Amino acid sequence: MKTQQSYQQRDDKGTLYLVATPIGNLEDVTFRAIRTLKEADQIAAEDTRQTKKLLNHFDIATKLVSYHEHNKETMGKRLIDDLIEGRTIALVSDAGMPAISDPGYELVVSAIKEGIAVIPIPGANAAVTALIASGLSTESFQFIGFLPRQKKQRRQALEETKPTKATLIFYESPHRLKDTLDDMLLILGNRHVSICRELTKTYEEFLRGTLEEAVHWAREATIKGEFCLIVEGNGEKVEPEEVWWESLSPVQHVEHYIALGFRSKEAIKQVATDRGVPKRDIYNIYHQE
Repeated sequence: MKTQQSYQQRDDKGTLYLVATPIGNLEDVTFRAIRTLKEADQIAAEDTRQTKKLLNHFDIATKLVSYHEHNKETMGKRLIDDLIEGRTIALVSDAGMPAISDPGYELVVSAIKEGIAVIPIPGANAAVTALIASGLSTESFQFIGFLPRQKKQRRQALEETKPTKATLIFYESPHRLKDTLDDMLLILGNRHVSICRELTKTYEEFLRGTLEEAVHWAREATIKGEFCLIVEGNGEKVEPEEVWWESLSPVQHVEHYIALGFRSKEAIKQVATDRGVPKRDIYNIYHQE
């Protein structure tokens, strides 16, 4: 085991601070976050234009560099080199906690490998903020984040979460919300849901009801803003040894995936994977019938 004593280390290496930023209302930033951003040698931001607004508001003049999905390999190495040389870096995302649904995770892993102290500065988080106001169970929950963009992969991801008893937390963009709600109703069934929009901002809104009601709402509503979806977990008792497709014949199993949007070739391959049998066996059974 490697030990990190965050506030007792005294060596030549720098420190990587993971600084939470407001998810909307700038008043949600902490005093500690502001002080850390002011004292850091540089701030690594997902979108420098967005972060600049925060820095200007609080009169923070720290050097700002860009670190995002498309430059994380080259910039990540540069940031690690700076940390090894003793510089202090504050990592921020566009909003909320860094390293969640953004490339900060890779930088954290690299820093730990180099023996660099990684210190979180907690603060606002959209997922937990939405959860506690959702009216759904907070006893246990699972953060899913953004589902895949493509229909087939999105539906498959929902199939994987279907047996989960814990409350499910998703992020979604406005232009994909309708399709996501449609797929949730199809795959998960008519569960309770809380749709949370523009958290902490002027137009903050919560819509609470069922997925069926949510689908109807989305067809009529003007969809704007960033969304967090809190979905009721699976209330049915699922025994560990139970397999969802056990009662299906191989042909029915294939047809299940085709109904989800798979092409027949893809459905056959997935059924073979589920059942642990050669793809040719499923192919022959399906086409013989």
